[in-house]
Amino acid sequence: MQLDFKLGKPLLEDLNLFCAVVRRQGFAAAALELGVSNALVSKRIAILEATLQVRLLHRTTRRVSLTEHGSVVHQWAQRILEDVSQLEEAVSAKGSAPHGVLRLCTSSGFGRNWIAPAMSLLARQYPDLVIQLELLDRPVDLIAEGFHLDIRIGQVLETHLIARSIAANARVLCASPAYLESHGMPQRLEELTAHKCIAIRERDQDFGRWKLDGPDGPETVKVGGPLSTNNGELVHQWAIDGHGIILRSMWDVGQSIADGRLVRVLPQYSQEANVWAIHPTRLSLSANVRVCVQFLEEWLARSRGSWT
Repeated sequence: MQLDFKLGKPLLEDLNLFCAVVRRQGFAAAALELGVSNALVSKRIAILEATLQVRLLHRTTRRVSLTEHGSVVHQWAQRILEDVSQLEEAVSAKGSAPHGVLRLCTSSGFGRNWIAPAMSLLARQYPDLVIQLELLDRPVDLIAEGFHLDIRIGQVLETHLIARSIAANARVLCASPAYLESHGMPQRLEELTAHKCIAIRERDQDFGRWKLDGPDGPETVKVGGPLSTNNGELVHQWAIDGHGIILRSMWDVGQSIADGRLVRVLPQYSQEANVWAIHPTRLSLSANVRVCVQFLEEWLARSRGSWT
């Protein structure tokens, strides 16, 4: 089959619109993102299908999904749009300069202590960038909630998003010297079931179940105690106050361990919890996101000495 079309601006716009429909899993959501009408989205997708002479999408009342041909076209469309974006940035200094709105989110404690100071410096460096930072201690639907970037600690489960590890990190067990003097130092992981543990509702793991990597590989222990919360800073302070054992990131408790306010418990165990930059599109498609991710990677690398 011979296709007769030219890769002009209308086709590029239609490919971009098609990628938005796939990304948002619907015509209405794509129209809202692009600031156009549902009717225009439907019309342009129909024109694109007619141009390519294939059906691209399965349509239902609730969502759309890719056909076999649609999957191939989507892969190529992303490559084509990325190449065009790189070309535009290569020939236009203005095109590569961050400007406009950047919406990003992260957890409250990490956001206040690390991301907010970094964004303060980034804003000074790029005065045309409008940074909107939200601190959320809950699972985030990056696309549905309109965020360009999520800086997350721990696991990334969404296969449809792009994730880049920007800093190494681990969660460790620790408690105050006073608590350990009163209740004893655990010698085995299973002994934590008999201890007061302060559980936190992390975005990437089950509440009250701690899965750690130890000498014999991954192990899981169920923990509990009289105190729990969804705020890491409260957990940290409660541990210092002597209320129990916690599992917290080194970025949070590293200094408290260094100055003796907290003590590592079962130091042979830890939980990988790297810092991830998660975004819905390739970095080359957004100068704002790309510059922010690169800046954070360098910022965290300079700051990481206090985590270890």
